[in-house]
Amino acid sequence: MTGVNSWDTATVTDLLLPGVPFPFEPTGTPACQASVAGGTLTRASGPKSDMFIDPAGDEGARPDAGRWTGLPGEEDFTFTARVTVGFASTFDAGVLLVYLSDRRWAKLCYEFSPQGKPTAVTVVTHGTSDDSNSFETAGGPLWLRITRSGRVWAFHASVSGAYWQLLRYFTLGEASGARVGFMSQSPTGAGCTAILESVAFKPGAPADLRDGS
Repeated sequence: MTGVNSWDTATVTDLLLPGVPFPFEPTGTPACQASVAGGTLTRASGPKSDMFIDPAGDEGARPDAGRWTGLPGEEDFTFTARVTVGFASTFDAGVLLVYLSDRRWAKLCYEFSPQGKPTAVTVVTHGTSDDSNSFETAGGPLWLRITRSGRVWAFHASVSGAYWQLLRYFTLGEASGARVGFMSQSPTGAGCTAILESVAFKPGAPADLRDGS
């Protein structure tokens, strides 16, 4: 189809998005397929895909998921996207990801809760993962934003794209070499499709991470 580019983690190495100054590279299994049309990114996860090291479980059992990440450089930035998810199974999600290593990463999710509610969820992993549910939505698109400010990270979400609610303020230690990008997950299901629109990368961080700007 004209204007549509598709990538599969088994066949290509880079994904380019308009307005983002670095490429995204595929890693993880099962593979996450991606396609871009008119600046809109569609991702389809494989079945039983997840990234979560359960603090109550076996630390050696680390679920994995296909993901696309890139290197934004060492300066402060904001990275945003308007996310729509084809929710079907519990914990299906569209995700923005910060990744340093297999035991140091964080994800900002638009996720289907066990109560059947689309929910903003965050996970921060230092050796093992935590899990924090923030607020539920009516099911429409949700804006997600990652901010780097020095060694600090902030996760925000917005229903409108105008007022940004702070969900997490945290560090993963030294931030040098951090990768950012996307994934979809379907820990209990057969796969999940997420659509990301208005993907944007902007140098610098908001002056105040807590005032909704």
